[in-house]
Amino acid sequence: MQYDALKTFVTLVEVKNFTKTAEMLLMSQPSVSLHIKNLEKEFQTKLLERSPKYLKVTPTGQMLYDCAVQMIRLYEQTRQHIMEHHHAIKGELKIGASFTIGEYILPFLLLDLQKQHPELQIQATIGNTEEIVQAVRLYEVDIGLIEGQTNDKELDVIPFMEDELFIVSSVHHPLANREEVSISELHDQAWITREVGSGTREYLNHVIRSNGLRAESFLTISSNQGIKETLINGKGLSLLSKSVIERDVKSGNLSVIPVVNTRFTRRLSYLFAPIMKEKQNVLTFIDTLKKTFPYSEK
Repeated sequence: MQYDALKTFVTLVEVKNFTKTAEMLLMSQPSVSLHIKNLEKEFQTKLLERSPKYLKVTPTGQMLYDCAVQMIRLYEQTRQHIMEHHHAIKGELKIGASFTIGEYILPFLLLDLQKQHPELQIQATIGNTEEIVQAVRLYEVDIGLIEGQTNDKELDVIPFMEDELFIVSSVHHPLANREEVSISELHDQAWITREVGSGTREYLNHVIRSNGLRAESFLTISSNQGIKETLINGKGLSLLSKSVIERDVKSGNLSVIPVVNTRFTRRLSYLFAPIMKEKQNVLTFIDTLKKTFPYSEK
């Protein structure tokens, strides 16, 4: 593997300037050109279209760039794995978490982990379930935490916690402050919900389909906080995790609508690529996760 040449090529594609690439990689401009020339010779293709005014990636250059990005990530992660094998828990740990987990559950876990291992450099990325699964698959993060589901057979997916969700509204909604509400009373309601790709949206769709509910409308907002603010200041219902609404219900900003004989639950899971099983930082994080959230299949 021509690591230096691939690293140079990836950097050049991203900054689109030979001089800047040389400065960033602490090498001479002729060295940058030589790396590109050697790659073109090895792959027997032209990777870049060059002129004094522009730098354009060819179709085969784009193919090499896409593969090289993943190869470099895997190479650097492998190097770190070997270093971690001989040293204490330190270095980087990249965690991806879907919004509900990342905003309301993960912060407390990370504080505990940082306290136990102060040399560990933790980076947390938040996205919806679909985005986190993709980040794990492409090795952009070491481990992911999701509230939705995935059928990706290439990843290990393990539940770590049961999450309860509640239908909520503003305190002025017609269904608010009722002791019980029947499923039929949820017909023809306006729903405020997360975007497609979100685990919470996926679960709401399941609830609506399985109960044969008619929806008056859907307003999509890609933020739990945005949904809560919309509920508080307007009409509509939403289905949100207990961890998301707990403070707002206690403070009287939101009202839980109890549905008769119905409980909404789902499993939260962590997932990783098989190669991560040997990474000590990942195993340490999983151990902390299990201690914090003891979970057993029911």
